[in-house]
Amino acid sequence: MHRKVAAVVAVVGFFGTTGAFAQNYPERPVEITVPWTPGAVTDVLGRVLADGLSAELGQRFIVVNRPGATGSIGSAAVARAEPNGYSLLFTAAVSITVVPLFNKEIGYDQRSFVPICQAFKNEMAIVIKPDSPIRSVTDLVKAAKARPGVVNYGHLGVGSIPHLAMIEFSQVAGVEFNAIPYKGDGDVMQHVMGGQLDFGTVVLSSAVGSGLRILGIFSERRNPRTPDTPTVKEQGFAVAPSSFGGLWGPKGLSARVQQRLSDACKTVTHGERYSKLAASMVQPSDYYADAANFARSLEKDVAEKAPLVATIGTVN
Repeated sequence: MHRKVAAVVAVVGFFGTTGAFAQNYPERPVEITVPWTPGAVTDVLGRVLADGLSAELGQRFIVVNRPGATGSIGSAAVARAEPNGYSLLFTAAVSITVVPLFNKEIGYDQRSFVPICQAFKNEMAIVIKPDSPIRSVTDLVKAAKARPGVVNYGHLGVGSIPHLAMIEFSQVAGVEFNAIPYKGDGDVMQHVMGGQLDFGTVVLSSAVGSGLRILGIFSERRNPRTPDTPTVKEQGFAVAPSSFGGLWGPKGLSARVQQRLSDACKTVTHGERYSKLAASMVQPSDYYADAANFARSLEKDVAEKAPLVATIGTVN
């Protein structure tokens, strides 16, 4: 009998300690891995979020850059970390949902992480020279049908969201383009302006102010920063992928710690400093999502991207 009582006390004590841990979290500095280079859009947003979390939760949140392999090096490190809330990941969903589709041996997938909050959403845009006779997405499709596989475009790399957006667009429009991968939006836009490319697909924030004309945005609705630019969808082609991302913890993170971080993330991303930065980076109004909605978006993203990834190598 005494042994049973002792066992019950031990169990109660364990859960009491766990609850106290969650309530007192964080008790020491927290490391946020950003698997991209310093100065990249994700890095800038991650650092402002980290500053806000530091102020909100009373401990230092430190950003550590671990770039490489489309975000998979840093992501894998967090997937292997102890799920105690002191090792977090801030990245674009492509690292979690698309990269594992290319490499089954990478050591993680979206189930290796606990979503905490979505903190950004980058829309893609089709850009063209200002003096091009192509004035709409419909004109672009007509040009491609007239010269199948000849009209060329630049994108951010094989498997990137700009690339996958054009694969889906090609399927919906029934056309064939010649896809050329680049290392960055800047190079794509330079070659579009110089005439080496017929058009490019880039992140909207890169396109705004570039001097190039935006034919259309891959989005469900017009961006408030570019209200006169139509979406690709409203021009007759139901394609609207975006690159979203945010904060994750490794699988096994307690629900209480997840909730504490999620609540703080909501406060920070709705705060003046973060929201102003988001606006300057041409973020849509729905850049934030709580943990539950973030998780649903991730499941949907995997389902939508898997068939597109499967076509790479046969479709440009």
